[in-house]
Amino acid sequence: MRNLTPVAIGGGGMNLVGNNWLHRRGSGVDFSCRSTGSEHDLAAMVSDFLEIGSAGSDSWCSSDCDSGFSDLADRISMYKQPVDQYERDLTMVVKSLILSISETSQIEKPDACINSSCIIYSLVKLLHSSGYDAALCKSKWQVFGKLPGGEHEFIDVIAHENKSGGSERYIIDIDFRSHFQIARAVKSYNVVLSSLPAIYVGTLTKLKQLLQIMAEAAKYSLEQNSMPFPPWRSFSYLEAKWESPCQRFVTLNSAASSSSHQHCIGLLRRLKSFVGSDFKR
Repeated sequence: MRNLTPVAIGGGGMNLVGNNWLHRRGSGVDFSCRSTGSEHDLAAMVSDFLEIGSAGSDSWCSSDCDSGFSDLADRISMYKQPVDQYERDLTMVVKSLILSISETSQIEKPDACINSSCIIYSLVKLLHSSGYDAALCKSKWQVFGKLPGGEHEFIDVIAHENKSGGSERYIIDIDFRSHFQIARAVKSYNVVLSSLPAIYVGTLTKLKQLLQIMAEAAKYSLEQNSMPFPPWRSFSYLEAKWESPCQRFVTLNSAASSSSHQHCIGLLRRLKSFVGSDFKR
């Protein structure tokens, strides 16, 4: 494993990731502002949407429905392939480190990040120990038009000195499929969902391709059930989770916590099950 030179981090171990990584181009939507009530914003948006409904919610179905879902699953299979050797190696390292995390050991949780997963933080520490420039990233964006505000936490790894002499940013999301669970999903949608990687490791460019596919699949599924397509299922909202400006936490004050965090234990068990299945293939 090669050692990677860490990027400069500002005081307190935080760095606001700049527009060179996360600025939305040509979309006409600015996610750079901060929201102080993102959970309330989303709850209010959901309530209003369910009460008022949305235009364009007519029933949609045709003989091409299943073939359309099949095409989406095929596209996911293509995009799931590692784009380079670094991504392939990083994916294997992440899976191995997840298997190494013990349920009975103490799991440290950063006190500087609200609602962050203790598993994410443990994984960041393990990646650092393996020589990677890894950090916990916390993105946040405000309401814009019909899009609700929100926040999200994930891991990024910066690989320095790539083939072009610059740096490449890789995203790690340890509970990737959970972002795409929808109500009353048709069977074909669940097939597409299960074709996604349970743990995403890859570039932002490839991530956005998968998000576009899942937004299309969600629209197909909802329309088949004569259900409206809500704005929080759109590509723009999904994209905001990983592409909004974020704070990058490399060194954090942490408080040791026992393994009594049942939500962490449950997630860890699911992750190990997914990884074990992948290794058996």
